[in-house]
Amino acid sequence: MILKDSEFGEVVVRKSALAKNIRFSINTSGRLQMSVPNHTSEFLAKRFLNRNRKMIREKLPIKNPAEQRSRDYQKKILAKKAREYLPYRLEYFAKLYGYRYDKVKFSHANTRWGSCTHRKNPNSKQDEITISLNIGLMNVPSVLRDYVIVHELAHINHPDHSKSFWAEVESHDTNYKLHETRLKKFSPGI
Repeated sequence: MILKDSEFGEVVVRKSALAKNIRFSINTSGRLQMSVPNHTSEFLAKRFLNRNRKMIREKLPIKNPAEQRSRDYQKKILAKKAREYLPYRLEYFAKLYGYRYDKVKFSHANTRWGSCTHRKNPNSKQDEITISLNIGLMNVPSVLRDYVIVHELAHINHPDHSKSFWAEVESHDTNYKLHETRLKKFSPGI
């Protein structure tokens, strides 16, 4: 549910069976988000929002509603570019270095460039491997995009950051330390 508010713009209300209380946070587009128990009505959500305005203003970095729309537009463009480019590049490096994965997903996390997930497949002896890539990769130089892809592919064989993992990354990218340092100058979020 989305509440329209004159001060905070669009407020995203997420109902959860696990929520026992109402909590406020900022989502990736900069909007105010309320997590509420499943049984919470729109009326109660609005009332709780109105009663907590001062606390929200003081404690949460809410973006201007116009900025929220701009970020949504940027996110939509980045997602389109990422879906067109990143799977091609992932497949290229997987074939080049002999990796196998099952799925590619896209995220827009504020803190992670990518991840590699192994899930037990009950119908097969092999794990199901999913590579997740942040759409924010489209905002970094291509050499850093490639580094993240190689990094995540290396996690197929080494789910940790052990010496063996870094040796495998280095076998594909001899400048990985420089790329890791340069990547820290960018933020995955928009």
